Amino acid sequence: MSAATAPARVVNPWLIALTVTIATFMEVLDTSIANVALPHIAGNLGASIDDANWVLTSYLVANAMVIPLSSWLSTALGRKHYYMGCVALFTLTSALCGLATSLPMLILWRVVQGIAGGGLQPVSQAILLDTFPAERRAAGMAVYGVAALTAPVLGPTLGGWITDNYSWRWIFYINIPAGLLSLFLNGLFVEDPGYLKRKRALLLLRGLRIDYMGTGLIALGLGCLEVVLDKGQEWDWFGSQAIVVLTVLTTVGLAGGLVWELHHAQPFINSRLLRDRSFLVGCIIVSSTYAILYGSTLLLPQMMQGLMHYDATNAGLVLSPAGFASMITMILSAAILRLRLDARWLIGLGGAIMALTCF
Repeated sequence: MSAATAPARVVNPWLIALTVTIATFMEVLDTSIANVALPHIAGNLGASIDDANWVLTSYLVANAMVIPLSSWLSTALGRKHYYMGCVALFTLTSALCGLATSLPMLILWRVVQGIAGGGLQPVSQAILLDTFPAERRAAGMAVYGVAALTAPVLGPTLGGWITDNYSWRWIFYINIPAGLLSLFLNGLFVEDPGYLKRKRALLLLRGLRIDYMGTGLIALGLGCLEVVLDKGQEWDWFGSQAIVVLTVLTTVGLAGGLVWELHHAQPFINSRLLRDRSFLVGCIIVSSTYAILYGSTLLLPQMMQGLMHYDATNAGLVLSPAGFASMITMILSAAILRLRLDARWLIGLGGAIMALTCF
């Protein structure tokens, strides 16, 4: 019996949920934990706050460029192997970030860390969807949601406390034990489903054909868009020639990539899925939610430290109640959905509450 047709081991789905949640929490936490430490990083490495902001920007740019490739890479390399490779590289670069002796070195390792982290979130969701049966997916995804939504809110609190009491370097070192634990549990419990093994075997049999043009265009567009949104205010938006050039590259990359993928025989991003109205609306809702979540998590600590003179710990504590509330409502949402309540009502209520509380 071949590996592609061998039956998968029966593993408790909650063990797999716990396993992938560790890496997800670690990766999402890293998008926000460094926010409150930027003044300390800048002072320690002899850089300005504006230059230190590239510690955040470089990570997010690399993240955005890799996420669209994660589906193809997990098929070509094997989902388990790709996932464990991402966890291992993320853990290694976390240690190297903590050991950095200059800002350029720290930014370099943050780029590599972002490349590794880009594959963790989408592959984690794919593993959970394949692990839980349809009637229990809401409960499984709630576990993922707790990690994905609370980590960026708790990140500033944890980062502030570590920075004030120890050193900013420890905001990276704490990933090491979590990464090693995740690697161990992944090796123990996670297996690729049979259909994915067959798909990979077929792909390798036909030969790996990489869509270089589509990959390059999408990566260019997303990378430039991230820099435009992150640095636009600082560089005076369209008063800056650099922002104008980056905006043009963003438009060319995303529009050109979309057109190319629509006409390519084997696109690495199947944009035809957006023809499904429910899927399209779901993507818009998720994108809007994460934009609000990450935007406020990034800006509020800097506002409180820069304008209100909070220390790093208190700047982080301001965001903590939202994290604990998200944890509770995630669990309640999974229980409510099991009662067959229309999920659209929960989504609408959640969006209304987010709008009201931001106001």
